[in-house]
Amino acid sequence: MKTIQIYLILLVMALSSCSMQKSKEKEETKPNLLFIFADQYRRPALGFLNEDPVLTPNIDKLASEGVFFSRAVANHPLCSPYRGMLMTGQYPLSNGVIANCNSARTAYGNFLKPEQECFSDVLAENGYSAAYLGKWHLDGPEPTAPGEEVIWDAWCPPENRHGFSFWYAYGTHNRHNDPYYWTTNAGKDEKTTINKWSPEHEADILISYLENNHNQREKEAPFAMFWSINPPHTPFKEVPQKYRDHYKGEDYHSLLNRENVKFTYPADLKRGDKGVERSIDQAPDYFACINGVDDQIGRVIEALKESGLYENTIIVFSADHGEMLGSQGLMHKNVWFREAYEIPFIVHFPKKIGAKTEDLLINVPDFMPTLLGLMGLEDKIPSSVEGQDYSKVLFNEAVNRPDKQLYFGSEPSDPSSGARGFRNNEYTFAAVKDKNGEKYYYLYHDAVDPFQMKNIWGQDESLDQKMEQELAALLKSMNDPWIN
Repeated sequence: MKTIQIYLILLVMALSSCSMQKSKEKEETKPNLLFIFADQYRRPALGFLNEDPVLTPNIDKLASEGVFFSRAVANHPLCSPYRGMLMTGQYPLSNGVIANCNSARTAYGNFLKPEQECFSDVLAENGYSAAYLGKWHLDGPEPTAPGEEVIWDAWCPPENRHGFSFWYAYGTHNRHNDPYYWTTNAGKDEKTTINKWSPEHEADILISYLENNHNQREKEAPFAMFWSINPPHTPFKEVPQKYRDHYKGEDYHSLLNRENVKFTYPADLKRGDKGVERSIDQAPDYFACINGVDDQIGRVIEALKESGLYENTIIVFSADHGEMLGSQGLMHKNVWFREAYEIPFIVHFPKKIGAKTEDLLINVPDFMPTLLGLMGLEDKIPSSVEGQDYSKVLFNEAVNRPDKQLYFGSEPSDPSSGARGFRNNEYTFAAVKDKNGEKYYYLYHDAVDPFQMKNIWGQDESLDQKMEQELAALLKSMNDPWIN
């Protein structure tokens, strides 16, 4: 009897030791995360799609080896709202980042709050060295009154950095050739200015971070690096000559090959950035920026390989929003058309997921929970998150697939204003409300009109009614005051 008891004790100890060892091994093999997002990088500028005339061999390789979400959108195609959704997993009305952060909007609470539980908070609380590099654009500068000069940039104090222990960032500026940054321990008046193209300099900083020669991260901990690249955001012309040389002898007439490119602003549109006639000639520089961004991403990927970190690092490539670049007679963003609304979203982790193209109607608030699910942290997704964990689709498992994607455009001073809409598998629908409350409608049958050349609103009353009803139900479910 005594012998049996001893045997059982030894067996329990052995099993316990084995369990502890497995737990330790699991802890040691937590994947790293490198989340790269380039500002104003449109989906057609992914070289492997053969749409825009770009050279993107490094991003192409990520897509060929990873999961390319072919229908990802920026639900509010602006810098700050995308970042707010990415960090909180919530839509703009819930997280408060309704438009781009600046001093005229700070009084309305249009900034990321210190008490909000963010993607980076979850990672830091679960053993990750979290790092942020590049453009932040989520802080509210000191408020200014109407008529005063609007301030865009802001220093982010350490207590507002949501778990990021390494910081090499700025609020927002468009100084691509002479950028400045606040480092981890720098005070408000201690900027570091660099005489180098910002993506190239940031790649230098990221490579140094990977090498960890200056103890930028905890050596034994997994890392999570968020790299926000400003180009190809305007000014497009601030790009090294070697990338411009790829388009020597070309101009916008030969490069802009989309059927919907126009050179005047359409009179029937009630939303969208004007100025196509003033800036369309910069198209070659936009594509040059794309080539340069890809080149710097390639440098970082090579450094991951050389440091032995590549195999265990999830690499994500995305963008804040797209760029119209003359399509529909518009420039830039903040509109429902595909060139602004659609964004790249590639998840690369060959160690665990196979290569495929995925047509899930994924939204920006879904990015955080989906990646946490992939990283084995699905039980740590905050209850405040409105997005869904779709990590199972990465493993070809069934999920409850969404049937539409929200389009949102509003102002913090009046959240009931602006535009709302959605995209489903067949149509894009949007409605714009003017200052008097009158609405203007836009409906495109994407399945047969991929360049959205014809607004079919008013041609089929039953279809129009269906779109309005579905939009109203969606907005009601989100407590959106726009429908009142």
